[in-house]
Parts: sequence; C-alpha cells; structure tokens
Amino acid sequence: MGLTRQYLRYLPAALFGLVGSAKGNVAFLALRGEWGRYVAVPACEHVFVWDTRKGEKVVILKGLKQEVSCLCPSPDGLHLAVGYEDGSIRVFSLLSGEVNITFNGHKAAVTAMQYDHLGGRLVSGSKDTDIIVWDVINESGLYRLRGHKDAVTQVLLLKEKNLLVTSGKDTLVKWWDLDTQHCFKTLVGHRTEVWGMALISEEKRLVTGSADSELRVWDITYIQEVKDPDEPESKKSKGSSPGAQENTEEDETLELDERPEERLVKCSKVGSIMREGRDRVVTLATDRTGKFLACHGTGAVLEVFSVLSEEEIRKKLEKKMKKAKKKAKQNSAEEPEKSVELSLQEEIKRLTNIRASSKIKSFDLFLSPKGELKIVLLLQNNIIESYNLNLAAQVPQAVRASKITIGGHRSDVRTLAFSSDNIAILSAAAESVKVWNRATLQCIRTMDCEYALCSLFVPGDRQVIVGTKTGKLQLYDLASGSLTETLNAHDGAVWSIALSPDQRGFVTGGADKCVKFWEFELVKDESSTQKRLSVKHVRVLQLDEDVLCVRYSPNQKLLAVSLLDCTVKVFYVDTLKFFLSLYGHKLPVLCMDISYDATLIATGSADRNVKIWGLDFGDCHRSLFAHDDSVMYLQFVAKSHLFFTAGKDSKIKQWDADKFEHIQTLEGHHKEVWCLALSPNGDYVVSASHDKSLRLWERTREPLVLEEEREMEREAEYEESVAKEEQPVVAGETQGETGLAGKKTIETIKAAERIMEAIELYREEMAKLKEHKAICKAAGKEVPFPVNPILRAYGNITPSAYVLEVFKKVKSSELEESLLVLPFSYVPDLLRLFNEYIHLGSEIELLCRALLFLLKIHFGQITGNHMLVTVIENLKKTTISRVSEARDVLGFNMAGLQYLKREIEAKDEVTFFADATDRFEEKRRKRKKKEKMILAVV
Repeated sequence: MGLTRQYLRYLPAALFGLVGSAKGNVAFLALRGEWGRYVAVPACEHVFVWDTRKGEKVVILKGLKQEVSCLCPSPDGLHLAVGYEDGSIRVFSLLSGEVNITFNGHKAAVTAMQYDHLGGRLVSGSKDTDIIVWDVINESGLYRLRGHKDAVTQVLLLKEKNLLVTSGKDTLVKWWDLDTQHCFKTLVGHRTEVWGMALISEEKRLVTGSADSELRVWDITYIQEVKDPDEPESKKSKGSSPGAQENTEEDETLELDERPEERLVKCSKVGSIMREGRDRVVTLATDRTGKFLACHGTGAVLEVFSVLSEEEIRKKLEKKMKKAKKKAKQNSAEEPEKSVELSLQEEIKRLTNIRASSKIKSFDLFLSPKGELKIVLLLQNNIIESYNLNLAAQVPQAVRASKITIGGHRSDVRTLAFSSDNIAILSAAAESVKVWNRATLQCIRTMDCEYALCSLFVPGDRQVIVGTKTGKLQLYDLASGSLTETLNAHDGAVWSIALSPDQRGFVTGGADKCVKFWEFELVKDESSTQKRLSVKHVRVLQLDEDVLCVRYSPNQKLLAVSLLDCTVKVFYVDTLKFFLSLYGHKLPVLCMDISYDATLIATGSADRNVKIWGLDFGDCHRSLFAHDDSVMYLQFVAKSHLFFTAGKDSKIKQWDADKFEHIQTLEGHHKEVWCLALSPNGDYVVSASHDKSLRLWERTREPLVLEEEREMEREAEYEESVAKEEQPVVAGETQGETGLAGKKTIETIKAAERIMEAIELYREEMAKLKEHKAICKAAGKEVPFPVNPILRAYGNITPSAYVLEVFKKVKSSELEESLLVLPFSYVPDLLRLFNEYIHLGSEIELLCRALLFLLKIHFGQITGNHMLVTVIENLKKTTISRVSEARDVLGFNMAGLQYLKREIEAKDEVTFFADATDRFEEKRRKRKKKEKMILAVV
C-alpha cells in the first residue's frame, strides 16, 4: 500500500470585528451585583457581555455551531437562557460562564422566551409554532403546547396566575391555562401578524403590536374580580388559583350565562395608542416594573411611553373632577355633573422619541434605583448604543451615555489582505478601512474610505491601496492613518487589484472594460521636504467586456483576466498579446488564482463550480462542484497546489489541485462569505462574511487523513438524518393541544443504547453467576468468580448497581425521549430492577418518573404480560410506601425549617427572604444625607 498524502488541519482561532449580531435581542444583565451597566448581545454562535460604561467585552459565553436567536436573563440575574437557530436552548451560569442545562425540544429557531417570576420555569416559543414549558430546576421539559399556525413571536407568563399569553404570525393571541395545559381563549382582533406584546398596569392590561401603526390595548379582568364582592373570603380562595374548578353552587349559577373561555379571564379591547411609525412593530417591551413601555419599527426611532399607576390615575381623576365642578359652577348651577374619565392617551402618555444612528434591531429598558430610565439599543450596523432618560425633568430628553463601535465595521467587509510579515490584517468595507493586529486582534488603525472592493499592502507594509466602487484608487499611509492620494483609475467599479511579482507595481481591472497597469514611484511632498510614495499609470489593456478579476502568474510572464462573458483570457505581460482563452463556465468567473509554479490556474464562478486548468495549453484538468452558491473567492496556499475557496453558502473549503480532492470544510460563518485572505506563509486564513464577523483560522500541526474526514462527514450526515426522522408515537396520545416537550436527537438515541448495553451486561453477568453457582455446587468448594472489567472500573459494583449508574447519567431533559426509543424487550428487566432499587430507597424521584412514563407508553403490553403481574404488584406496594416516606421526611424538614425561621425572626427582629434592597438603599440615603449635613456645618 502506498503512502497517503498528509495534510495539516486548519482550526478556528478567533472571531473578531463583531459587536453584536442583529439576529437576536439585547438584554440587561445583573453582573457583579450591578444592574443597568452590563448588556448581553448575540454574536453569531456566541454571546458577548459588554460593559457599557467602559465599552469593553467582559464575558464571552461560547456556543457550538448554531447562531443565537434569542436571549432571556433569569429573574435572579445569575443565569442567561440562550435560544439557538436549531431550536436548542442552553442555560449559562453568568458566574462561571459554563453551560448548566441544555434543552432540546424545538425543530426550528427559538423566537421568544420568558422565565416565571421565581425562575423555576422557562417558556419558549419557536418558528415551529410550538410552545414548550421547561422545568429549570429538574432540568427537563414539562409539556408542549400546540395551537398556533405560524411562528410564535412573544410569550408572557403572568406572575400571580398560572396563565400564559402567546402571540404569533398567524394574527392570533392565545391564552393558556397551565394547570390544565389548555388554550381557553383566543383574541382575533388583529388583521396582520402580531409581532409583540407587553403586560402593563399590574397585569391588568395587555398591549399588542402588529403590522400597522396601532398599538391595541386590552383590558384583562380575572374571574375573582367578576364574582360577588360580598362573597366570603374563604369561598374566594377556592377559585383564586387559575384553572381551578369552582365547586360552589353560587359559582356555577354565576357563570351559567358566560362562555366557557371567560371562566378564567375576560379580555376586551379598550382602545388604541397610535405610533408615529407607519411600519410594523419589531419589538414591543416594558421594563421590569411595567411602568414604561417602548416599541420600535423597522426604522431608527424608539418610541417610549409612560404608564400611570393606579395612585397616579386616582390623583389625576381627582384633579379633573375639581376642574369639572369649577366649570359647572361657572356655567350653570342647574347643569348636571358629567362623569369624568381619563382617556387611554392620558393613562399611557408618550414620553419621548429616541432617534438612533441606524436602524434598531432590538432594545431593553431598565429603571435604575435613582429614578433614571436606562435604554440599550442593538443596531443593524454592528453598534450598541445606550441612552439615559432623566424622568425628573419637565420634558424628559434622552441623552446618549455610550456607544460601542470600536469592535468592527458598520457594513459588510468586501476585501481582506495580509501584510508580508503575516502580522497585520487589512479589512475594508463601505465606510472604513481597518488594520488589525493578528496576534492580539486589536484594531490598530481606522481610516475613512469610499465603498471598497479590493485592496493590497504596498511592499514594505507602510502603505495600503484600496480600489473603490466609484472607480478610485485610494492610497493610505499607515503610520499617520491618513489618506495621502486619490486617483481616478477607472470609469466604473475597480473589481480587482493584483500586485506584480517583482513588487514594482500592480494591475487593476474595472467595470469600464479596461485593465490598467500602475507603477510605484516616489514624489516630492508639497507639505514637507520628504518624498512620499505615489503611483503612476503606465499602460492600459482594452477589452470587450467588464473585467471581474485579474491575476499575475508568479513568473510575471502571463496575466489572467476574467471577463463578464464567462471566459478567462490569458495575455503575455510584456507585449499584451493574447495567449489563451479558458471557456467552460456557464456564469461569470468571480475569482481565480495561479499556483506558485505557474503551471495551474483555478477559477471559481457564480455557477458554483471550480475549474482547474493547465496554463501550458489551457486544458481543463477537472471541474469540481465546490459550493451550493456562487464561489466568491479563491486563493492558493503558498508553495503548494492546495487552494481555498469561499462561497455564498457560508462555507470555506480547502482543495487539492493535483488529486482534485476536497480536503476539509471550515464551518463557522452563518451568512455569505464575501472574501478571504491567506497569510504569505500559509499558516493563517482570515475570512469576512455578511454576518458582520471576521474569522481567523490557523494551520495546526495536527495531520488530517482524508478517509477519517469522510467517515466523520458520513457520521454527521447520519446523525442529522436520525434527528430529522419522525418522532416515536406515544401510545394513547393524540396530536392535540399538548405533547411531550422533548424531541428525538442523536443524544437521546445514544442514551437509550447505553441503557440497553447496561441491561445486556446485567443479563450476561446474572447468567454467569448462575453458572458459577452450579460449578461451585458441583465442585463442593468456592471457586473464584471472574469480575467483569467494566464493573471493576466502577469499583467492583454489582451488575444491578451498574444499570442504576448508567440510568442516573442520562440527562434529565433526555430521559423521556430515551425511554421512548428503548425496545420493549428491555422493559421487563428494567421494571424488575426498579422494584429492587425502590425497595432499597435510592433515587426515588428519578425512578418514579421513569416508571410512570414506561407504564404510560407500554401500558397494553405490560398489562397483557402475565409474567409481569407479580412485578407490578410488588412495584405498587414498594413505590407507594417509599414515596410516602419521602413525603413525610420532606414535610417534617419543611415544618422544622419554618419553626426555626419563626424563632430567629422573633429573636432577632429580622425578616427572612424579604426584599432587603429597599432598606439598604434607605439606610445608605440617610447616611449620605447625614454626611452632607456634617460637611455643610463644617
């Protein structure tokens, strides 16, 4: 067998140039005990936590491959739930930055999330139209709610009631009773998609925003408010919990004339607030107190509203009553008093409009203890802006407190270049040219420019040249960061620029059907006595079509020119005579490169193919289907026949031009990759994408074997296909409003396989033990029993204990789905083992949960199996007794803790678990006041 060609693997080294992705939402975090200073923003697959005061990145919560689509901080401020494009949710600890819990239930991107007020439950809505309620403490899914016909846009959990409100793109707002997992009311007053919702006025009002300029306001009346006010308190408490069935005759007679959906909540439209924007609502939200409401459309204006509290409404009504009485006395004594009411516009009044520097993608509000409203905006152009609103002012005006921009470009990077020493990276976009240090990833220079399309470092790395969309060449000096010269090079866009191998000049190709040759020269600077670098136009090559790409051969004998007619023409450099025409692409060639030995030319086209040609005769060696969309950039690795391609399918691929093989795919970008650049030594690749991120890839010393790589790809494809298969059907469950929270993934299948392997081992060991006992009996003496190496690794445990260990290692969120995949042949053994474990009193909660689920899904087979009758009977006895014991212990401990709490409170005159922050604030204010008075006296 011959030696296989060895390649070196490229791995992701860093992500930079990104402040925040516009895909998800921005959220304030309580980091380091401070609210209103730190904000979390999605950054492709990661989450960045920024300090708005210093403009620094504080924490990076690292994701896997999928893009972040939604963020939701927990009420205690210690955790952050992050929803992804593939439907998974990961809960991060903000103290350690580690992932605590992973939930897998949705089949599409997570679009909305909310914690309950205690942080014990998390509700998520998705593009797959489902809503899932998760138990954060138990780390498992509770149930799935089905009802919406399009993507869910917002979910709201009520604090006092066990109710959930959801909105969707199907124009519906649905009310769910979480006790019965049933949708009991649907609001159908919207003609277009409902994009956002918010609860105000202590959850007595609901505001909805849709595709018009109207914010609809709905009055919410709960059932206990509908009842007779003279009813005794004891009767009220019976029906106070949402979804509870009222047993009293009075309740039944009271509700006979009501519709079934109005037994819990009455929701009626009271009016509308008109927005200034005419476009659809993008985000509609309140601060945590519910006093301030804000919304924005697809533009750059955020509209902020103030919601009056009940006390403020009462005071305003009293004032209005006084005015009305005064007016009535003046006009006529006989005129009857008119009823005075506040209009909706007076109750929800407009505070101010905040105009951001670009289109707003999301925002968050926070009311500081000082009474200042803090607003953070995530903008479409890779900027985070924060504003402070002084509410004490007569006319509140928003003042911009900070702006985080230093991290990247405002628009897509269209050209990249490496310096000759592999240290500096140049990136240029529509508004600026930035130079980055590759080692530290810090931006060294930022220079304003026109829309850049191509660039290069001038030999010596002290200047850079940028070709623009308007046909200009801009020369920048890096030391001063200034524009030294601008030349009108082409009448159309400068699409391509290539440095000559002798480094004395360069060539440009433009949309004006010209290829122009330029040389570097030193000219006298008018402002100083020193000479500065300049360029002069030497000659021109006129062609019949627009020039898209130009490349020199390394020996500087040939020049390859890609034209809009889908061909590549090769000319002699010295005479500009025609040499070869490479035709075969169906669409224009957007990129190309010539190998270091000038024997091969590789061309990448908008037809998604890469063709490898010989430069001797122009013969096509091979045509490769490279990407699923246009090939945007192609470059050879220095001193090799390996080359990289970048495509609009968001992938970067490495190829071997000799063996015509695909070596590896660099996955990381989430949108079109516009350009890439290889370092002169070939150790680094930098790429830029429409997702606003720049990514650095590093060549490692790790060898890459193609057979292994293909095997890994096949495994990944299989895992993906398994996850996309139909979900296993639960016996007796219909496709109604509710369902199981989890979904089948490769992890749940692997967990089921591990359980099956453990049961197989248990069966084998029990058979061996039986055989061993027979041998001992026959021999009449004790023969040593060989211990299984797996059991020895676990500390010589019994086979049944090993099954329990494996069972305990299954993630709580994957337990039901793993048991659903488990074949019935393993269930009888599991039930017998469960009986043994429960009898010993270990892991009662976990085992009961698994036992009840197995009984639910295999009820028919279990009850039909006579062999399992005694097992089920024994399970019934042991389970009931052990669960009763566990409940008694828990109840006793709770009672003991309550007693100790009361004793300590009575003794020390303190209140446990009360909100102590107000008292601390009060003490601090008093102390400061006292200090000021002392200073004033002094």
